[in-house]
Amino acid sequence: MSGKILVSTAYLASVEYFSLISKADEVLVEVEENYLKQSYRNRCYILSAHGPQLLSVPVYLGSQHKTPLKEIRIDYSKRWQQVHLRAITASYNSSPFFQFYFENLEKIISKKNDFLIDLNMELTESVLKMLKINTKLTYTTKFEPVGKADSDFRYKISPKEKSQFVSKEYMQVFATTNRFVQGLSIIDLIFNMGPESTDYL
Repeated sequence: MSGKILVSTAYLASVEYFSLISKADEVLVEVEENYLKQSYRNRCYILSAHGPQLLSVPVYLGSQHKTPLKEIRIDYSKRWQQVHLRAITASYNSSPFFQFYFENLEKIISKKNDFLIDLNMELTESVLKMLKINTKLTYTTKFEPVGKADSDFRYKISPKEKSQFVSKEYMQVFATTNRFVQGLSIIDLIFNMGPESTDYL
Protein backbone atom coordinates (compact mmCIF):
# COMPACT_ATOMS: atom_id res chain seq x y z
CA MET A 1 0.00 0.00 0.00
CA SER A 2 1.65 3.22 -1.14
CA GLY A 3 1.07 6.58 0.52
CA LYS A 4 0.93 7.26 4.26
CA ILE A 5 -0.04 4.59 6.81
CA LEU A 6 -0.72 4.72 10.55
CA VAL A 7 0.66 1.96 12.80
CA SER A 8 1.13 1.27 16.49
CA THR A 9 4.56 1.02 18.05
CA ALA A 10 5.75 -2.57 18.38
CA TYR A 11 8.55 -4.54 20.04
CA LEU A 12 10.59 -6.49 17.47
CA ALA A 13 7.55 -6.19 15.23
CA SER A 14 6.16 -8.89 12.99
CA VAL A 15 6.89 -9.68 9.36
CA GLU A 16 3.43 -8.30 8.56
CA TYR A 17 4.28 -4.96 10.23
CA PHE A 18 7.45 -4.54 8.19
CA SER A 19 5.69 -5.68 5.03
CA LEU A 20 3.31 -2.74 5.44
CA ILE A 21 6.18 -0.32 6.05
CA SER A 22 8.08 -1.58 3.01
CA LYS A 23 5.16 -0.70 0.72
CA ALA A 24 4.39 2.72 2.24
CA ASP A 25 5.83 6.10 1.33
CA GLU A 26 5.51 7.43 4.86
CA VAL A 27 4.67 5.87 8.23
CA LEU A 28 3.04 7.55 11.22
CA VAL A 29 3.74 5.73 14.49
CA GLU A 30 1.01 6.25 17.11
CA VAL A 31 2.29 7.70 20.41
CA GLU A 32 -0.77 9.66 21.56
CA GLU A 33 -2.98 6.66 22.33
CA ASN A 34 -3.50 5.10 25.76
CA TYR A 35 -1.36 2.02 26.31
CA LEU A 36 -3.03 -1.21 25.23
CA LYS A 37 -2.26 -4.32 27.29
CA GLN A 38 -1.62 -7.72 25.73
CA SER A 39 -0.69 -6.24 22.36
CA TYR A 40 2.42 -6.24 20.20
CA ARG A 41 3.40 -2.89 21.71
CA ASN A 42 5.56 -4.72 24.24
CA ARG A 43 5.70 -8.29 22.95
CA CYS A 44 6.58 -10.51 20.01
CA TYR A 45 6.84 -14.17 19.07
CA ILE A 46 9.97 -16.02 18.02
CA LEU A 47 10.26 -19.65 16.92
CA SER A 48 11.94 -21.94 19.45
CA ALA A 49 12.58 -25.68 19.36
CA HIS A 50 9.24 -26.08 21.16
CA GLY A 51 7.22 -23.83 18.85
CA PRO A 52 6.31 -20.13 19.00
CA GLN A 53 7.69 -18.46 22.14
CA LEU A 54 6.38 -15.20 23.59
CA LEU A 55 8.85 -12.48 24.56
CA SER A 56 7.32 -9.68 26.63
CA VAL A 57 8.88 -6.44 27.90
CA PRO A 58 7.61 -5.72 31.46
CA VAL A 59 6.32 -2.18 31.93
CA TYR A 60 5.06 0.08 34.70
CA LEU A 61 1.44 1.07 34.18
CA GLY A 62 1.13 3.56 37.05
CA SER A 63 -1.89 4.04 39.28
CA GLN A 64 -4.17 5.32 36.54
CA HIS A 65 -6.26 2.90 34.52
CA LYS A 66 -5.43 4.69 31.28
CA THR A 67 -1.76 5.49 30.79
CA PRO A 68 -0.55 7.37 27.68
CA LEU A 69 1.70 5.10 25.64
CA LYS A 70 4.43 7.73 25.42
CA GLU A 71 4.64 7.67 29.24
CA ILE A 72 5.01 3.90 29.55
CA ARG A 73 8.28 3.08 31.33
CA ILE A 74 10.14 -0.22 31.15
CA ASP A 75 10.41 -2.25 34.36
CA TYR A 76 14.04 -3.30 34.83
CA SER A 77 13.41 -5.03 38.17
CA LYS A 78 12.68 -8.09 36.01
CA ARG A 79 15.67 -9.62 34.21
CA TRP A 80 13.83 -9.55 30.90
CA GLN A 81 16.84 -8.44 28.81
CA GLN A 82 18.86 -11.52 29.74
CA VAL A 83 15.80 -13.74 29.22
CA HIS A 84 15.09 -12.32 25.76
CA LEU A 85 18.70 -12.44 24.59
CA ARG A 86 19.13 -16.03 25.80
CA ALA A 87 15.88 -17.07 24.11
CA ILE A 88 16.81 -15.38 20.83
CA THR A 89 20.24 -17.01 20.92
CA ALA A 90 18.83 -20.45 21.69
CA SER A 91 16.32 -20.13 18.86
CA TYR A 92 18.54 -18.66 16.15
CA ASN A 93 22.23 -19.27 16.82
CA SER A 94 22.18 -22.05 14.21
CA SER A 95 20.40 -19.91 11.62
CA PRO A 96 22.45 -18.79 8.59
CA PHE A 97 22.60 -15.07 9.39
CA PHE A 98 22.50 -14.95 13.19
CA GLN A 99 26.12 -13.83 13.52
CA PHE A 100 25.58 -11.00 11.02
CA TYR A 101 22.68 -9.33 12.79
CA PHE A 102 22.51 -10.37 16.44
CA GLU A 103 25.20 -8.08 17.85
CA ASN A 104 23.42 -4.90 16.84
CA LEU A 105 20.09 -6.06 18.26
CA GLU A 106 21.85 -7.22 21.43
CA LYS A 107 23.32 -3.75 21.98
CA ILE A 108 19.91 -2.10 21.71
CA ILE A 109 18.10 -4.60 23.94
CA SER A 110 20.91 -4.43 26.52
CA LYS A 111 20.62 -0.65 26.86
CA LYS A 112 18.36 0.85 29.49
CA ASN A 113 15.89 2.99 27.60
CA ASP A 114 13.49 4.48 30.13
CA PHE A 115 10.51 4.45 27.80
CA LEU A 116 9.05 1.59 25.77
CA ILE A 117 8.51 3.84 22.74
CA ASP A 118 12.25 4.63 22.58
CA LEU A 119 13.27 0.96 22.74
CA ASN A 120 10.75 0.04 20.05
CA MET A 121 11.73 2.85 17.71
CA GLU A 122 15.43 2.11 18.03
CA LEU A 123 14.84 -1.56 17.22
CA THR A 124 12.49 -0.72 14.34
CA GLU A 125 14.95 1.71 12.76
CA SER A 126 17.78 -0.80 13.15
CA VAL A 127 15.73 -3.50 11.41
CA LEU A 128 14.82 -1.12 8.59
CA LYS A 129 18.53 -0.55 7.99
CA MET A 130 19.10 -4.31 7.89
CA LEU A 131 16.30 -4.60 5.34
CA LYS A 132 17.58 -1.56 3.40
CA ILE A 133 14.15 0.07 3.64
CA ASN A 134 14.25 3.88 3.64
CA THR A 135 10.62 4.63 4.51
CA LYS A 136 10.30 7.72 6.70
CA LEU A 137 8.93 7.15 10.23
CA THR A 138 7.40 9.98 12.26
CA TYR A 139 5.39 10.13 15.48
CA THR A 140 1.78 11.25 15.62
CA THR A 141 1.12 14.61 17.32
CA LYS A 142 -2.54 14.02 18.16
CA PHE A 143 -4.81 11.02 18.52
CA GLU A 144 -7.14 10.39 15.63
CA PRO A 145 -10.29 8.37 16.43
CA VAL A 146 -10.33 4.85 15.08
CA GLY A 147 -12.12 4.93 11.76
CA LYS A 148 -12.48 2.69 8.78
CA ALA A 149 -9.58 4.15 6.83
CA ASP A 150 -7.71 1.47 4.94
CA SER A 151 -4.45 3.15 5.95
CA ASP A 152 -5.05 2.77 9.73
CA PHE A 153 -3.34 -0.39 11.03
CA ARG A 154 -3.00 0.57 14.70
CA TYR A 155 -5.38 -2.09 15.97
CA LYS A 156 -5.43 -4.50 13.05
CA ILE A 157 -2.15 -6.24 13.88
CA SER A 158 -2.91 -7.87 17.22
CA PRO A 159 -2.21 -11.17 18.99
CA LYS A 160 -5.96 -11.26 19.77
CA GLU A 161 -6.99 -11.06 16.12
CA LYS A 162 -6.47 -13.65 13.40
CA SER A 163 -4.40 -11.95 10.73
CA GLN A 164 -5.35 -12.10 7.06
CA PHE A 165 -1.70 -11.56 6.16
CA VAL A 166 0.05 -14.60 4.72
CA SER A 167 3.83 -14.41 4.62
CA LYS A 168 5.69 -15.88 1.69
CA GLU A 169 7.24 -19.05 3.08
CA TYR A 170 10.97 -19.26 3.77
CA MET A 171 13.25 -21.75 5.52
CA GLN A 172 12.80 -21.70 9.31
CA VAL A 173 15.25 -23.41 11.66
CA PHE A 174 12.65 -25.11 13.86
CA ALA A 175 9.74 -25.47 11.46
CA THR A 176 8.56 -29.06 11.17
CA THR A 177 8.16 -30.70 7.77
CA ASN A 178 5.61 -28.83 5.65
CA ARG A 179 4.65 -26.58 8.54
CA PHE A 180 5.67 -22.97 8.06
CA VAL A 181 4.92 -20.80 11.13
CA GLN A 182 3.23 -17.45 10.49
CA GLY A 183 2.97 -14.39 12.76
CA LEU A 184 6.55 -14.24 14.02
CA SER A 185 8.87 -11.34 14.72
CA ILE A 186 10.81 -9.93 11.78
CA ILE A 187 14.00 -11.33 13.34
CA ASP A 188 12.86 -14.83 12.38
CA LEU A 189 12.96 -13.80 8.73
CA ILE A 190 16.20 -11.81 9.02
CA PHE A 191 18.19 -14.49 10.83
CA ASN A 192 17.05 -17.11 8.33
CA MET A 193 17.15 -15.20 5.05
CA GLY A 194 19.59 -12.34 5.61
CA PRO A 195 19.94 -9.96 2.63
CA GLU A 196 17.09 -11.73 0.82
CA SER A 197 14.61 -10.86 3.60
CA THR A 198 13.13 -7.85 1.81
CA ASP A 199 12.06 -10.12 -1.07
CA TYR A 200 9.72 -11.94 1.35
CA LEU A 201 7.87 -8.82 2.57
